[in-house]
Amino acid sequence: MAARSITIVGAGQSGLQLGIGLLDAGFEVTLVSNRTPEQIRDGSIASSQCMFDQALGHERALGLDLWPDAPVVEGIGFTVAPPEAPGVQAMGWSHRLDSPAQSIDQRVKYPAFMEVFEARGGTLLIEDAGVAELERYAQASDLVIVAAGKGEVAGLFTRDDQRSHYAAPQRALALTYVHGMKPREEYSAVNFNLIPGVGEYFVFPALTLSGPCEIMVFEGLPGSDMDSWKGLTPQEHLENSLRILNKYLPWEAARCTDVKLTDTHGILQGRFAPTVRHPLATLPSGRTVLGMADVVVLNDPITGQGSNNAAKCAAAYLEGIIEHGEAGYDDAFKQGLFESYWDYAQHVAGWTNAMLSPPPEHVLQVLGAAQENPQIAQRFANGFDYPPDFAQWFMTPDAAQDYLGSFNPVH
Repeated sequence: MAARSITIVGAGQSGLQLGIGLLDAGFEVTLVSNRTPEQIRDGSIASSQCMFDQALGHERALGLDLWPDAPVVEGIGFTVAPPEAPGVQAMGWSHRLDSPAQSIDQRVKYPAFMEVFEARGGTLLIEDAGVAELERYAQASDLVIVAAGKGEVAGLFTRDDQRSHYAAPQRALALTYVHGMKPREEYSAVNFNLIPGVGEYFVFPALTLSGPCEIMVFEGLPGSDMDSWKGLTPQEHLENSLRILNKYLPWEAARCTDVKLTDTHGILQGRFAPTVRHPLATLPSGRTVLGMADVVVLNDPITGQGSNNAAKCAAAYLEGIIEHGEAGYDDAFKQGLFESYWDYAQHVAGWTNAMLSPPPEHVLQVLGAAQENPQIAQRFANGFDYPPDFAQWFMTPDAAQDYLGSFNPVH
């Protein structure tokens, strides 16, 4: 019997990982990218892509852990910095992760994964995919999966009003890749700083085209002092990054006295509304294609879950497709494949949406308790690796009360 043929549109984390996994399982796979590996390498940064251990485990299982000597992220730090009292840390703690995280610039990673994909027998097709191209793929393939989150194709997937929490962007986003930042003293970490009413700043080590770097991530509340990125040159973007740190987070500014941009493409700014979309899109012919990762569940980067979600969606789809065997890929199968991922992703979306809101009393209590109790800090830090755990103890007042009460039982 001929191998089943699957076409994946989009050569990002989810598309590449799924494509390589399917090749290893004996499928015929075509991967469609609108950019060549060289164009990706020479282009702009697209993400901060810090991946935690479970997501990295899916790469390891496919032999895709290609950067053993890259910088690692060993912990999570959390600080609350009241804007009315610059230089004051109202709350602060850090804890090691049980297993390290890692961030590889996608300009480094994706060309390398594309090379692996072709070396393992995949067909890499460089073209812009619109509706007409999707029709062509759907006619020639047993299954078409869309893993490209932008453009005409992504617009085919309609918003799921029941599962989407926000209708508008909640943050003005900016990334700044730099060399020369002073390393954190104890151990490397995602240093997360919350400035109430202004936004959030977090920073962590990574590997970029020119070697180890630090990625600065700014999440400005719309209309705030941190919503100040539009129309800046690369150098102005760096200067604005440092201005914000000097004004609100002097302990972070102290690490940045000698920083410079990694490259002129090492900046990014923009905003988008976190959105869940229906996973099936119907083409004019009546054929359907299946969305994955950011196409169907797009979260704000505040919890750093984008690449992690992509890796876990690819793993869920890979498992589901292999388990399905020789049966046909009808719409019920496609919907079910997405639901198997949504079982996990709904917890990520819920937690991420909660972190975008002003923190309720029980969240402040938990974060405050983490300052005094290393067990709580450890559990919060490792929630980044497996966000469904937050539902057990963090997401509701009752769960938080029960959890905190377990450390001080009433006799």
